[in-house]
Amino acid sequence: MRNDQLGRAGPACALAAAVLTVLVVVAWPPLIGFDERIAGALHPYAVSHPAVTGLTRVFSDWVWDPWTMRALAAAACAWLWWHGDRSRAVRVAVVTLVASAVQQGLKALVGRERPQWPDPVDSAQYAAYPSGHAMTATVVCGMLLWLLPAKAPRGLVYGAWAVAAVSVLGVGFTRLYLGVHWFSDVLAGWLLGVALVALAACRCACPGRSPASPRTDDTVR
Repeated sequence: MRNDQLGRAGPACALAAAVLTVLVVVAWPPLIGFDERIAGALHPYAVSHPAVTGLTRVFSDWVWDPWTMRALAAAACAWLWWHGDRSRAVRVAVVTLVASAVQQGLKALVGRERPQWPDPVDSAQYAAYPSGHAMTATVVCGMLLWLLPAKAPRGLVYGAWAVAAVSVLGVGFTRLYLGVHWFSDVLAGWLLGVALVALAACRCACPGRSPASPRTDDTVR
């Protein structure tokens, strides 16, 4: 994705997230009804298919858990720092920390309750909006894609994008399937994550890029 495209996507996603937040705060009936319909359709299946639900919990609680994602970001930062690319190491670290602060701040401000079930298949603490799992996965996967070398083999690029897409979409689905988030929580996490990645990755957001950086083209993979 080119920087100009990413530059447009960032503000658009930030605006969409702001509008969505307002609709959640005022409990806009069409949105609330849509959230409830999706939750109501998934929960009975999760209850009646414990094997699938157990596997989903593994992916949600371990593979795509926010701490797993943060560990990946930390490993990328360490690798970059070790190889002298300290500017990008700091940028990845900062955007990951900012994502955590934004999601926790919004959870406190919005204070949305999570779905309540008489027969829950999973549990989660604190407020629902936005989904920390969805936002963290979006930010970390987005920044890792940005770190791909400009001359990386096409197969590697396609494979990385596929893994990132499966991770970001998959973690959102697991949170809905397990009945611990509303769809709008997950959507907000995705939107805010893209906005933060765009802010961090666009060249205009950090004009002092080091000339020693291996990225010299106008493309963000």
